[in-house]
Amino acid sequence: MTSPSTPSSPSTPSTPSPASAGEEILRLASADNFRDVAGPGYPTADGGRVRRGVFYRSNALRLTEADHGTVNGLGLRAVLDLRSRAEIDHHPDVEVPGAPWQNFDVSGIPMDKVAELRDRATAVALMDDVYRGFVEDERVRGEFGGLFRQLATGGPQLFHCTAGKDRTGWVAALLLHVAGVDDATIEADYLLSNELSAGSRAAIEAEIAQHAGPEHVAAFEPTLVVDAEYLRSGYDALEARYGDRATYLREGLGLDETTVATLRDLLREPE
Repeated sequence: MTSPSTPSSPSTPSTPSPASAGEEILRLASADNFRDVAGPGYPTADGGRVRRGVFYRSNALRLTEADHGTVNGLGLRAVLDLRSRAEIDHHPDVEVPGAPWQNFDVSGIPMDKVAELRDRATAVALMDDVYRGFVEDERVRGEFGGLFRQLATGGPQLFHCTAGKDRTGWVAALLLHVAGVDDATIEADYLLSNELSAGSRAAIEAEIAQHAGPEHVAAFEPTLVVDAEYLRSGYDALEARYGDRATYLREGLGLDETTVATLRDLLREPE
């Protein structure tokens, strides 16, 4: 893990939450896909609300000093990194005092296959395969299971991958499902990554244009965004193998009923 970088810009000012007056949404300038898993306090299907300040999600923690100070102020108990060893070695996280770093290595987008992309259709098919792998790959399921068991030890905790959109988005979608949030809201929250990470995505697209040529940007673009199709590909694989998300959590990820119930209690505002 590394020290925070010199700030190039201050943290993005917080903006009022549309769901609750007086509440604010915390944003970071140097980790643009950082956010509370609960969003503004999403409603649940049974009239409850998701509790904020328990679980946070993000892209890689390459933080300015200002943002590092903000993260330090969250009182995190753990930082959970979903990246591969190669990704971690390339861009190690900054250390967050009081929050032990743990690695749950989940396969992301295979860079060797990305380098061979020449058209959008192949890129979309690759992303569909990534999400199916969250269900079909036994090793990946084991890593996700370990992550959820760690989250069940209590918040506040932060989990992330490189872009904070696919591996992180899958975990966040499952957590919101456990909390009782409806699928339309879960999908809308998942798709927020496209809006929030527009700045970092533009920087990557500029690098692709510079090194591979502008004509390749369109071919790579599906790997830089989230799409409802990707999430549904994961759900389809889940339903084909396990029938529903509850069985996937129990049999696929090896979570017992106590762990799932604990997560649900952590995620929901007290009644």
